[in-house]
Amino acid sequence: MNLNMHAYNQPTIQIIKDMGNMKNGKYRETSKMSDLICENYPMVLVMSRFGIDLGFGEKNIGEVCRQNEIDTHTFLTVVNFLTEEETVPTAEVHKDISISSLITYLHNAHDYFLNFRLPHIRHKLTEAIVSCPKDVAFVIRRFFDEYAEEVHKHMSYEEKTVFPYVRNLLEGKKDPKYNITIFRKRHDQIEMKITELKNLILKYYPGPDSNLLNSVLFDIFATEQDLASHNRVEDYIFVPAILSLEKQ
Repeated sequence: MNLNMHAYNQPTIQIIKDMGNMKNGKYRETSKMSDLICENYPMVLVMSRFGIDLGFGEKNIGEVCRQNEIDTHTFLTVVNFLTEEETVPTAEVHKDISISSLITYLHNAHDYFLNFRLPHIRHKLTEAIVSCPKDVAFVIRRFFDEYAEEVHKHMSYEEKTVFPYVRNLLEGKKDPKYNITIFRKRHDQIEMKITELKNLILKYYPGPDSNLLNSVLFDIFATEQDLASHNRVEDYIFVPAILSLEKQ
């Protein structure tokens, strides 16, 4: 299901069902962490972004979270939300979220995209298109660089403006000139440019197919999905939690 800000801004239209109490989600404190990852391999990235390393053996989610000083409720909220796409956390769930844990998760996701994922794709992309006509290679690189710049601007705004604002809120310091609704209104969908790049390669790349180019395309598809999930966490968990905090 494709969830976007248009849908988020229309609370009178019930497009997805409430999650209710997160303890009733598929995954609970007593679920094995290894089962979560094996059944939903993208959750290995979620786990990493919460600061949890591999090597947890047979421990359950609650044990692993406590061992790593991660708020279990927040971890389960994100995990169950992303693995059960037709659900959305309720207001009661938002009240119990550890906002500091959520900011850590989002910050680590930004670091992953900006300092690992995108540079890695660009390096592979440059190698993959080395034999295609120079004008085509130029356009492909330009599309990618423009996309990477959009992602950088999007995430830098959150790091420099949104997160400091929220940290001040947690300390009881309110800013009369800013609120999370400003962020929500300007929270554009940054997946569009990568979709254009993907289509450009699929439809117009003139060279022969290669394993390297196919690998790049796979990475682009995966990144597109990962960014969409990242935005959903911000739209449906982070923003409502801050709205609740602002009312306190």
